[in-house]
Amino acid sequence: MTDTTLAPTYLVRTLGCQMNVHDSEHMAGLLEGAGYTAAPVGAEVADVVVINTCAVRENAANRLYGNLGQLAPVKAARPGMQIAVGGCLAQKDRGEIVDRAPWVDVVFGTHNIDVLPALLDRARHNATAQVEIEESLQVFPSTLPSRRDAIASAWVSISVGCNNTCTFCIVPSLRGKERDRRPGEVLAEVGALVSQGAVEVTLLGQNVNSYGVEFGDRGAFAKLLRACGEIEGLERVRFTSPHPAAFTDDVIDAMAETPNVMPSLHMPLQSGSDRILRAMRRSYRSDRYLGILDRVRAVMPHASITTDIIVGFPGETEEDFAETLRVVEAARFTSAFTFQYSPRPGTPAYELEAPPKAVVQERFERLLALQDRIALDDSRALVGRDVELMVLDGARRKDDASARMSGREPGNRLVHFSVPDGAAAAPGDAPRPGDMVTVRVTHAAPYYLIADSALDGGPYAVRRTRAGDAWDAVQRGDHSHEGGDACGTPAPAGPVGLGIPTLRPA
Repeated sequence: MTDTTLAPTYLVRTLGCQMNVHDSEHMAGLLEGAGYTAAPVGAEVADVVVINTCAVRENAANRLYGNLGQLAPVKAARPGMQIAVGGCLAQKDRGEIVDRAPWVDVVFGTHNIDVLPALLDRARHNATAQVEIEESLQVFPSTLPSRRDAIASAWVSISVGCNNTCTFCIVPSLRGKERDRRPGEVLAEVGALVSQGAVEVTLLGQNVNSYGVEFGDRGAFAKLLRACGEIEGLERVRFTSPHPAAFTDDVIDAMAETPNVMPSLHMPLQSGSDRILRAMRRSYRSDRYLGILDRVRAVMPHASITTDIIVGFPGETEEDFAETLRVVEAARFTSAFTFQYSPRPGTPAYELEAPPKAVVQERFERLLALQDRIALDDSRALVGRDVELMVLDGARRKDDASARMSGREPGNRLVHFSVPDGAAAAPGDAPRPGDMVTVRVTHAAPYYLIADSALDGGPYAVRRTRAGDAWDAVQRGDHSHEGGDACGTPAPAGPVGLGIPTLRPA
């Protein structure tokens, strides 16, 4: 290590989805349990750098090896530094990573996160790279220690793996078949997080609405949502991602009838063409998809609905793409994550020929333009409406041009809001991360809203929460009794430097 008198530092860089972010929290927790300490916020290097990889798109490998290339000279100049690579690309490429980047010390897969500290120790002792990949899950990740990246919000994994066979997706081969946690375990974890100050949880799974199939209860997910509504102190529940083929009315009813389940839904579309959906092995059609959205909006008129769309899947014609535009126009998405098709070795679609790059790019730009217009319409519909925001961690770093802070409304839209001068001048009255603030929306942009009503004497109210209390305790360094505040809320660890990439919603 660079200084043997101090605890070695670590940094986790996350490339990928919410599941990867949650896995990174467990990696950080394992490292802290082994005696490492988090590198300072903003640090680019540490004694141990872990890169948690994604393999969903073609540029995943480029991003990994770009990161590794930048770290090579740093490691050469920093005796004792170690580099570990985990996640989906590690599961896929295995020893090839060390062949291409021999300065890597450890490679581990999606099924054996728990061995990370032991592999680092072994690599240091043996002075040789350690590659360990398991073919099936060894320890359910949620049983591992965790260092959360936020105080007010938390991820809770309800399942891992996926039983679907989409022809473009490599996830099932890297994450394995679906494994479900029992409801009691999930609810116990949620309760523990709330006791630590969390006021919002997001339930995670590759296909959350198939939850329960493994233990014989196809209605388990709707029941789980309703049970979350019984947890005192839990203010917001979200989930991601469902699959349209398995999405049922009991889930819609549970969303509408459980007050703390938020009116936001991420529902991957992938394509609006029934012919392409068949080629993708997506077992639903566009009419069924739009029917789900109609039923959601019938009971939650202001629901925010987001999606994923792939442009340029092999065989996609102009007529197929026109169907995607038709469905997007009808669906009125709040936002969409749009991607150009990326062939992945090991998937059934890999050998198929995609449309020419120039054609795909032109279609992609048309889709972006359409979704930008729809998103702006969605934002404008909220102007003049009062919304309750959960203040975001880091929101006290106000932008240079105004006294605005940031939060998210129930539909998960980002809102930048102004704080009245009096509240800003009185620290005890200023909103803290995790507190709830009621404001009126005054301006709209495609992917965010502005609420400056407080500057003109308009609505502005702060509701202090246990999450804000926990945030205060961390700022005070109050860890004298296992981290607790005056309310008895255990203070969670500070944020993990996850390096989460920004995804542009289109």
